[in-house]
Amino acid sequence: MDRRNEIGFQLHRLSTLVKRMVDQTVFPEKESEKRPTGMHGWIIGYLYANRNREVYQRDIQEEFSVRRSTVTGMLQLMERNGLITRHPVPEDARLKRILLTPLAIKQHEKIMAGFQQVEKRIASGLTEEEKATFLKLCEKIAANLE
Repeated sequence: MDRRNEIGFQLHRLSTLVKRMVDQTVFPEKESEKRPTGMHGWIIGYLYANRNREVYQRDIQEEFSVRRSTVTGMLQLMERNGLITRHPVPEDARLKRILLTPLAIKQHEKIMAGFQQVEKRIASGLTEEEKATFLKLCEKIAANLE
């Protein structure tokens, strides 16, 4: 059986190629030790998008459907790596507001610029109609899997 004719195989292949390109574009070999983990990147993106409001651990748990203990561990590591700070809330000592550090903001902005470069390369050579068709097919596949 030729795996190249399977949608799942092609999706995995594309995912691998895109991840590799993002890694090379955003954090070249000499900067690879600065690269946040995938989940840390998602959390940084969420905090960046919500930087104008107060975000707590429970918000991250709900957003990513992750257990409290898992989020606790991730946030502790992110704090040790200088990506976030946690600040107690005067009204409730149990709550700690999560804020990005300047390092995390800089990394996020660098990552987003890299994503834009990669997106441009992915879409090069595609017509608007082809792109729309691809996105529509992706939505159908996602609906099948949900």
